[in-house]
Amino acid sequence: MSTTTATVTVFAASTSWIESDAVDQCHQVAAFDGMRHVAGMPDLHPGKGAPIGAAMLSSVLYPHLVGSDIGCGIAVFPFRLKKAVPEQLAGRFPNLDRGLDDDDPAWDVVDAFGGLPGGWEDGLGTVGRGNHFVELARVEPVLDAGHAARIGLSAGELVLIVHSGSRGHGERILRAHTERLGAGPSDDPAAYLAAHDEAVRWGSLNRRVLAARTAEALGAPVSEPVVDQCHNLVEVTDGGYLHRKGAAPGDGTDVLIAGTRGTRSYVVAAHAGPDANFSVAHGAGRKMSRADALKRGKAKHTVEELRRTPVGSVVVCGDRQLLFEEAPTAYKRIEQVVGDLVDHGLATPVVTTVPLVTYKTPDVAPKGRRR
Repeated sequence: MSTTTATVTVFAASTSWIESDAVDQCHQVAAFDGMRHVAGMPDLHPGKGAPIGAAMLSSVLYPHLVGSDIGCGIAVFPFRLKKAVPEQLAGRFPNLDRGLDDDDPAWDVVDAFGGLPGGWEDGLGTVGRGNHFVELARVEPVLDAGHAARIGLSAGELVLIVHSGSRGHGERILRAHTERLGAGPSDDPAAYLAAHDEAVRWGSLNRRVLAARTAEALGAPVSEPVVDQCHNLVEVTDGGYLHRKGAAPGDGTDVLIAGTRGTRSYVVAAHAGPDANFSVAHGAGRKMSRADALKRGKAKHTVEELRRTPVGSVVVCGDRQLLFEEAPTAYKRIEQVVGDLVDHGLATPVVTTVPLVTYKTPDVAPKGRRR
């Protein structure tokens, strides 16, 4: 085992909400054999055995630092609709818990992508649970007009934001490792990386398929994404492995940093350096556990109250427990997270997006009514 401990840097202000357990996890990871540097993002929070919102550079490959949802990321698609009335559009979202039918037009996206990575069909076109979502939003306002124009975003334009991953395939890849070696390092990095890279490509394809299915249901065309960044992956660097768990690549990339279903999200131009392991935050980051959010939410809100958000948007979510677990109050303030990135010189805001409809799971029809 290594006799030295890696350096740890957390890119957050002293006033930002960072749980001590998450910082402790960063230092625990820093003691791993071969670890060189751990960078905690301002959305840092505790995870199962490893921090979420962290980028970890090591000479040794640790699959569990990437986790089970290999390839999870966020894509942003420009979207064209003549009229966007949230209440009307919410009822037109497709069932994204159900996979593709044989005649679904979204198969054209698979063909254009070059086929299915790994040949995996299970879960294709489904969004998943947890913090995954498909959201119709409006660009408002533009903060850097020149950069926004270069990537094709303008004030008042609609976008479709898709947050999803490899839908069980990454979990299978991780399990194949942990059943033999637990949280230890990989004994065959080349084999792990080959499967990992397919899962990352699969996640990117799935985001395109989800966008296509939603566009078809809403009766609007959808273009290629202007942003598509994975935040659960490992990259091979010069002599090492850069593990990102809930951290987006930040070396000259454009990244959407997700707020909540009731707040803005931010597209930023990321320019993080080596101290941050060339990474930026991927979202607001939880400040409550799911159990706490469920307990506190039920004491303060009704289900119907949570279907409407502070910004006037509509939430499509038939899973009542998930509705409480993913309430905006369960997350940190997105303005603080982005502000920390800016203050540390890691990113420049380009535009913000305001939710109109956020889809989590199919809605449940009231009794006596069929859908």
